[in-house]
Parts: sequence; C-alpha cells; structure tokens
Amino acid sequence: MQVKKKNYRPNVAAIVLSSHYPHKCQILIASRTDLENAWQFPQGGIDAGETPKEALFRELREEIGTDDVKIIAEFPEWISYDFPESILDKMKPFDGQTQRYFLVKLNKGAKVNLDTEYPEFSTWKFVGSDEIFDFITFFKRNVYKKVIAYFKKEGYI
Repeated sequence: MQVKKKNYRPNVAAIVLSSHYPHKCQILIASRTDLENAWQFPQGGIDAGETPKEALFRELREEIGTDDVKIIAEFPEWISYDFPESILDKMKPFDGQTQRYFLVKLNKGAKVNLDTEYPEFSTWKFVGSDEIFDFITFFKRNVYKKVIAYFKKEGYI
C-alpha cells in the first residue's frame, strides 16, 4: 500500500510582542473572520520567489495593517501541522502548512489596524504567554506550545 505524501503550504507566522517588550511581555492574538472563535497569530503563505522574511512583512501589512516591527528572533526550523477535517475542503490542495516562526516586537508608535483590503481578523488583543492557550484554536495548539516553549527557553519570552 502506497502512502500519499502530504502537500504542505509554505507559510510564515509572527508572534507579535507589544511595544512595551521587554518590560511587559504581551503577545498579540487575533480572531479570524472566517472561523468562529478561532484565535491565532498573524500568518500567511509565502509567495513564489519570496523569502520568509519578505513574506513576514507582507503578511503583517495585509493582516494587521502594519509591518512597523523589529525581528527579535526566529524559530530555527520549519514546523508543520495538518488541517482538521472540518476545514480541509476549504484549504485544498493543501493538507496542512509548514511554517517559519518569527518573534517580532511592534515598534513604539506602531498601530494595529484590522481594516485592511481583505480583513482576515475581526478583533485582536494582547495576552500574556500563559493566557494564549485559553484562546488559540485547537489544531494549532501543539505547534504554538513548541514555539512558545523554545522562545521561553531561549529567554525571549
């Protein structure tokens, strides 16, 4: 029996810290417009010919209305997850995503604005790293736990 190789969409994700970091460590999460009660970090696909860093800044502009950030750190490897059955049809031809995570800090004076050309989020808020998992959608939790644990171990969070 031959096992079907999964098709993962290349993607970037941003853990956005408030401009008060490192004095106060608060992380931005946002609620998707297309999935009920699905909170997540800003993220999006990497276009052909685009580097992960270029995609990061483009996705931040498209999703939270600003790329006025400083990169603090990068997760050292690609990390993948599968889409749940409930959204698999909507995400075709992909079975999941393989992501590059960046830890970024909003620069002083940067403004989050969800009123973008194609709004992906309906609301956002800053939460502490221990509160994230009270909100994050179920199928991203394992990836988020791994990435948050790494940035904590490295002393960033």
